[in-house]
Amino acid sequence: MREIWQTILLLIMSNVFMTFAWYAHLKELNHKPWIIAALISWSIAFFEYLLQVPANRIGFTVLSVAQLKILQEVITLTVFVPFALLYLKEPLKLDYLWAALCMVGAVYFMFRAR
Repeated sequence: MREIWQTILLLIMSNVFMTFAWYAHLKELNHKPWIIAALISWSIAFFEYLLQVPANRIGFTVLSVAQLKILQEVITLTVFVPFALLYLKEPLKLDYLWAALCMVGAVYFMFRAR
């Protein structure tokens, strides 16, 4: 169980970096050439990988690859929605709820055999 919690914590931190690398440039660097945004995003993504790789290696000791992937997607959605709402000022959509319900179903099917 310790490995699962370590994996979750590392994936959450990794996803914060990933979300900023993928989307923050849309707000902060939209007036700069795309190559500048790409280079800055890659530098942020470096830190994402420093957390994501150990997270997956630790998680793989107790979870299948499919379980790791679904866990990653749930965490991604959990990090992305607040980011979109609070940082990018996107409107709250009912689609976020439907996506979350689909993810709950995916989690059920991936983890039901445990």
